[in-house]
Amino acid sequence: MNKRYRQARFLTSAAKLKRAPSDEGYEVAFAGRSNAGKSSAINALCDQKALARTSRTPGRTQLLNFFEIDPERRLVDLPGYGYAKVSENVKRDWQGALSDYLQQRQCLRGLILVMDARHPLKDYDLQMLAWANQIPLPVHVLLTKADKLNRQQSGTALQRVEEALREFSTNFSVQLFSALKRWGIDEAHAQLDRWLADTTAP
Repeated sequence: MNKRYRQARFLTSAAKLKRAPSDEGYEVAFAGRSNAGKSSAINALCDQKALARTSRTPGRTQLLNFFEIDPERRLVDLPGYGYAKVSENVKRDWQGALSDYLQQRQCLRGLILVMDARHPLKDYDLQMLAWANQIPLPVHVLLTKADKLNRQQSGTALQRVEEALREFSTNFSVQLFSALKRWGIDEAHAQLDRWLADTTAP
């Protein structure tokens, strides 16, 4: 377990980008459908049970939630998309915050896109990939809940997503992951480390 991420602590929540912390340092954001296991993935990567709020009711993450690793580095839990039973006005507000964040945040180094390994590449997932490709922003896909599949099924899911990612020109990658079984944590940490590295260091 990478000790850096155990130090993560909740910093602040913001309904709009203008309420976010100063746009400096390094950030990696987490996005995904509301029932894909995004909060569980963040908690597993930080070896904490309740850092990111999990809920039996998908769609509760309606704010930009910032977690500080150190004064220069943050993880950001973005609003879940594609499921929540809320009014269209509320949905537009938080999708607008997500859009502003992805397109305007200068310190954003990469996006962890969380997909349920049993149901990857839904319309919203493909929309997020196309969006990131246009910015351009590197993406690392976590195929969560991989423990729900057997080896053949998980291999098929991984191959399917790998093939889909080849359609994009930006640096996209994918791995299998299980928060419950703690599979894939070292691989995900390695990707986070690359994005959060101080690129100005000699």
